[in-house]
Amino acid sequence: MIGSRPLTQEEIKYILLAFHGHYAARNRALFVLGLKTGFRISELLSLKVCDVYQDGAVLDSVGVHRSSMKGTGASRRVPLNQEAKEALLEWLNTMGNCRPETWLFESQRRGKPLDASRAWVIFEEAYDEAGVDRVSKLGTHCMRKTFAQGVYQALGHDLVKTQRALGHKSINSTVAYLGFGTDTEINEAIMSL
Repeated sequence: MIGSRPLTQEEIKYILLAFHGHYAARNRALFVLGLKTGFRISELLSLKVCDVYQDGAVLDSVGVHRSSMKGTGASRRVPLNQEAKEALLEWLNTMGNCRPETWLFESQRRGKPLDASRAWVIFEEAYDEAGVDRVSKLGTHCMRKTFAQGVYQALGHDLVKTQRALGHKSINSTVAYLGFGTDTEINEAIMSL
């Protein structure tokens, strides 16, 4: 998390276009689900098809099992917006007929989930392809930071509700995610006095 930052809407647009090849739909779905749910990469990679798709339809919400979550917190369910559902459906259609217990983000090694280090490489390649400024670290955690920033703004800058949306135990963790007052912003404010 240290050093990672949220993505801008412009950057997201270019990153979504940067996924290519056989696993483009998978990688795009992973990226969109990360942006729209705020789950950690390990939580996203723990999902199975049955966690998002049942009875021929993408579910209205997704939950990560408690055993896959950081710390000892309770499991958390997050509603899926239309963009997330569409990205998932595109990937599920690409996957074809698969069993409910299949890993949602399966690696090339059938029967194994994609691992976090491989996801990091996939996203780093997409950031480069999209021409995203990587002065600050991006990796996989920027999706969660982007989610945090978006929720915070949508909730009228309510820290407590944002904390709940992220599943943080401590408000201090939420404050750290939001990165209040970059040095540039602080210096500009000082100079404007």
